[in-house]
Amino acid sequence: MRITKLCCALVLAVAVAPAPFVWAQVQTMVPPVVAGAKAVAVEHIKIHGAALEGNLEGDVVDRDAIVFLPPSYAKEKHRHYPVVYALHGFFIGAAQWTGEIHVPQTIEGAFAQGARDMIVVLPDSKTIYNGSMYSSSVTTGDFENYVAHDVVSYIDAHYRTIPNRESRGLVGHSMGGYGASRIGMKHADIFGSLYIMSPCCLSPMGGGGPGPADRMKEMAIENEKKIAGLKSPTDAPAALPGFGIAQLATAAAWAPNPKNPPLYLDLPTKDGVPVPEVQAKYAANAPLMFVDQYIGNLKRYRAIAMDVGDQDGLRVDAAKLHDVFDKYGIANSFEIYPGTHTSAVADRFQNHVLPFFSKNLCFETGCK
Repeated sequence: MRITKLCCALVLAVAVAPAPFVWAQVQTMVPPVVAGAKAVAVEHIKIHGAALEGNLEGDVVDRDAIVFLPPSYAKEKHRHYPVVYALHGFFIGAAQWTGEIHVPQTIEGAFAQGARDMIVVLPDSKTIYNGSMYSSSVTTGDFENYVAHDVVSYIDAHYRTIPNRESRGLVGHSMGGYGASRIGMKHADIFGSLYIMSPCCLSPMGGGGPGPADRMKEMAIENEKKIAGLKSPTDAPAALPGFGIAQLATAAAWAPNPKNPPLYLDLPTKDGVPVPEVQAKYAANAPLMFVDQYIGNLKRYRAIAMDVGDQDGLRVDAAKLHDVFDKYGIANSFEIYPGTHTSAVADRFQNHVLPFFSKNLCFETGCK
């Protein structure tokens, strides 16, 4: 089974590769400040996650979110706005992602350059294992429906939104790109336009990885022993620093097991050997495996865009997803731009993502 290098790196749960997570919180190319750009208002709020209640991992259910209100919001009291929901990647939360995409500067720059006023929301889906995978799991909680229902319902209830799918956009980068793909396919009744940035984890994850097979098996066994010694989820970050924690994040999201305390998950290997039943669960959560089930949903979108850097190993699977869209006649745009996984994310957000939603969201109440 082929696995791209970067995707394999993210899901150590199956590849157990020791590479550092070089594309979490990093320096990116920042577009220059646009002269005359008006300030947006920034609000830090908490959103209760009914979909997260009772999660076995012990993650908080009242979660941070950051809301960016356009310059006209405070003055035009009777005006309602479309909303863009932007999903962060692995290892970081919403607050850290503001640094990667350089908001509010890039939002203000997009508006100053002609993008129409909209609300931008950054919900936080960081867990004790550094990432929810935006999936549905009794162990982590149902982050898929947290984003699609709890967050959207809260924003509609507390801000002057245009509360219909044609006026809601969904975008995400890396793990957030996976989330945008997954949630976008399953919840076309909630969102009307979709932008996927450098998505990870589109393909099923196999039991091997780059490097000598014997060494990969040794590392898998080493991590299994560390995990077996954990007394609770809170012990994991210290026992599995850096990249190792991704092994638990993916297992908790894709192979939950309420009968397997204290971590309530199953690993995809035992003694370094793949466990077919668990790996089948991983495959079931791969968008390239379930996309065919959601073609009708995808055809409902007003617009779909995807981009990825030419130096990003994830471009291979992104191109495969684009090919699926084309095969089924789903209108979409796909761009491979010069850059790495993170080098241009702030520039893309200002000069591509927000203009895309400005063009494709509905800005009038009742429009279709």
